[in-house]
Amino acid sequence: MSNEIAQKILELSERLGALKYGDFTLSSGAKSNYYFDGRLISLNPAGAYLLGKVFLEEIKGQNIVAVGGPSMAAIPIVTAVALTSQIEGTPVQAFFVRTEAKAHGTGQQVEGGLQSGSRVMIVDDTCTSGGSLFTAIEAAEAAGCKVVKVMAVLDRHQGGSDELRRRGYEFSALLEPAPDGTVQVVE
Repeated sequence: MSNEIAQKILELSERLGALKYGDFTLSSGAKSNYYFDGRLISLNPAGAYLLGKVFLEEIKGQNIVAVGGPSMAAIPIVTAVALTSQIEGTPVQAFFVRTEAKAHGTGQQVEGGLQSGSRVMIVDDTCTSGGSLFTAIEAAEAAGCKVVKVMAVLDRHQGGSDELRRRGYEFSALLEPAPDGTVQVVE
C-alpha cells in the first residue's frame, strides 16, 4: 500500500508544481536538476492526508508513540500523522524541534508534549545532508527518547541517508532520484 500512496504523492507533487525540473541551487550550495518543495504537498489537503496515511503505516507494529521533526518542514507532516492516527484509533503524539531552544518562556527546543522514554520516529520532507534530521534526533534523544525510525518524503541521496544508517538509525523515504535524473518512488 505504501508504494501506491507514494506514487500518488509523486503524481500530486508534479501536478501541484512541488516537483520541478531545471537548474537549481540548493540551500547547501549544491546544484540539482530538480527541486522539491515538500510544503506544497504537506500543506495541501490531499497531500496531507496521503502523508498522514503513509507515515502512520510505516510505524505500525513498532510501538512508536510520537512522531516529530525539524521546524518548519516537518510540522505539517507530524500534524497529518497525529490527526490520521486519532481518526484510525491509534493515537500518536506529534512534536517538533526548533533549531535552537527559545530564549524566552520555558526555553524549550522540543515542542508538543514529548515524554521521556518514548519510542519516536523523526520525519522531514527531504533528506540531503541530514543536518536538520540530526538536530531533531539529538533533541529527541536529549529529551530521553529512543529514535526508532527516521523517514523523509524525498531522499536526495547526497550523504544524509547513508550517514543516518551508518550511525545505526533505520531510514526510509518515499521518493528518490532515478538514474535518468527524474524523481521516482523508492522500490
